Amino acid sequence: MLNLDFAKRVIIETAKQEWVDSPASGVRRKLLEREEAERGRATSIVEYKPGASFSTHEHPLGEEILVLEGVFSDENGDYPAGTYIRNPPGSSHAPFSKDGCKLLVKLHQFQPTDTQVVRINTHEAEWLPGQGGLEVMPLHSHGTEHVALVKWPANEVFKPHRHLGGEEILVLSGEFCDEHGRYPEGTWMRSPHTSVHHPFVDRETIIWVKTGHLG
Repeated sequence: MLNLDFAKRVIIETAKQEWVDSPASGVRRKLLEREEAERGRATSIVEYKPGASFSTHEHPLGEEILVLEGVFSDENGDYPAGTYIRNPPGSSHAPFSKDGCKLLVKLHQFQPTDTQVVRINTHEAEWLPGQGGLEVMPLHSHGTEHVALVKWPANEVFKPHRHLGGEEILVLSGEFCDEHGRYPEGTWMRSPHTSVHHPFVDRETIIWVKTGHLG
């Protein structure tokens, strides 16, 4: 088991992590949280080398993907960098990448009633005004769980706030900051239920953020 104590704050600079080979040739991973080998809950940065593929497999409790680089594909289509994907519980596919790609992948973490199929190209979706100078791109909501991209303008300071149900962040560009530290591009953070922080940025920063799922 890896990083499954949800009462603890976890911060990983994924750029400094070593890659670990997966069972599929040409696919390797940086493990962020994991229940057990090839089963159960897992969050990883995944890289497909050009031409790499997985055989058809099922996701009993869903699969969530953000394409970070390249083009990810399966029998249903091609998903370029910036695509947000949700494959609901019980779905199956045979993924591959013709020219290679990098992904954020979250497995076995859906609520059983969360059955929506999601395909969003975030380079084409609309940014909405958020609090202060923030811009928000909602990606998915189910029950208390909310997923979005958030764009922070340079020198933005947000109010101190508490995370009911926890918060998970991947810094996609720029540098995210709070009173605990500074988190460059590629940093994955998970903060527990009822945790508090006071975030800010010095330069424009975009984060992927999920809240309300760790209560």
